[in-house]
Amino acid sequence: MARSGVLRRREPGVAPDVGAIELFFDLVYVFAIIQLSHYLLEHASWQGVAETAVLFLAVWWGWNYTAWAMNWLDPDHAGVRALLATLMLAALVMAIAIPDAFGHRAGLFVGAYLFLQLVRSGFMVVAFRRTLMGRNYAHLLAWSVFAGVFWVAGAFAGDDARVLLWAAAVVVDYVAPLVGFALPVLGATKMSDWPLAEEHLAERNRLVFIIALGESILILGFTLSGSSLTAPVVVAAVVGFATIVLLWWLYFSYRLGNVEHRLPDDVDPTTMARGAFAYAHAFMVAGAIVIAVGIEQVTVHPVHHATWTMAGTVLGGPALYLVGNIIFNRARSGVLPRSRLVALVALAVLAPFAVVLPALVLSVAAMAVLAVLAVSTGELRARWSRSVRCAS
Repeated sequence: MARSGVLRRREPGVAPDVGAIELFFDLVYVFAIIQLSHYLLEHASWQGVAETAVLFLAVWWGWNYTAWAMNWLDPDHAGVRALLATLMLAALVMAIAIPDAFGHRAGLFVGAYLFLQLVRSGFMVVAFRRTLMGRNYAHLLAWSVFAGVFWVAGAFAGDDARVLLWAAAVVVDYVAPLVGFALPVLGATKMSDWPLAEEHLAERNRLVFIIALGESILILGFTLSGSSLTAPVVVAAVVGFATIVLLWWLYFSYRLGNVEHRLPDDVDPTTMARGAFAYAHAFMVAGAIVIAVGIEQVTVHPVHHATWTMAGTVLGGPALYLVGNIIFNRARSGVLPRSRLVALVALAVLAPFAVVLPALVLSVAAMAVLAVLAVSTGELRARWSRSVRCAS
């Protein structure tokens, strides 16, 4: 495989387009997100939350590393299309294994995840052979193999040990970029050595966030299809839909959202992208998934008093999104958005009263926090900006 054949031909100052194969690849994540939300619904306990978090972080890291790889690969090259189709199959197997990943399909989940990570990185090492980027990807591949030791050990361990070993694997996977994929003797790779078309990655993350919001719409639709449309159920559905719209609106906010912008001159685009996309979007996408679960719970039981589990999804989903948005803006502009911090405090104030409130009232309160945030910061105006603005 000729190195020049599989890589994008970039024009200075022009962001590469998102290829059709990249959009096709994302389709499997519609199913993966559905599987994750259903897993959380069916395992409503602290153990279930921990297991869902581990599974989500693996699914996210598989998607994230693929999105980064496509920043450099030509989506119209036959070999690249074959690669993404193969990775898509691996991601599909991961998603199929999710319901029993902590049971008899642990090996299937791990095998698919490691195939996804190792094959992609190996392909990139060959594509960039005898270049600095080839060395970078060789380091990444080594860290994936190291994490794989914990993934494989967990697949053969008992239930309690499995979650701990897989959590350790997740830590290794997520710490690797922060330490520059450092290896003994060989040293680390600098973020500046990963030349990036930042707008391409921004668009990829916009699309996957829309997919996560789509899961909320699917859950709401399926829940209403199987429910009696009483007044409380209808009101709960409207509140849930409004919450989804507000989340979308805040995500595409002209001030603090993921829209096209100009970076400050002193910001390294690759370092920014690592924080704003790889890490911040993990929180934001997870928040959208948890919100979907909360919408389902409230729509089914709108007049019941909220349980702590329900409170965790209704309040925890928006909180996760806000944490991600804070990290996103910190990475992008160096500013901590005070409005998001205030909204987090408001959600925290609601938490002690959650179980004494009917589920629908708690849902309205959580939606109101997002609505006040959007209105008070002027983010309901349909205005787009190409420059990073200071947070309020």
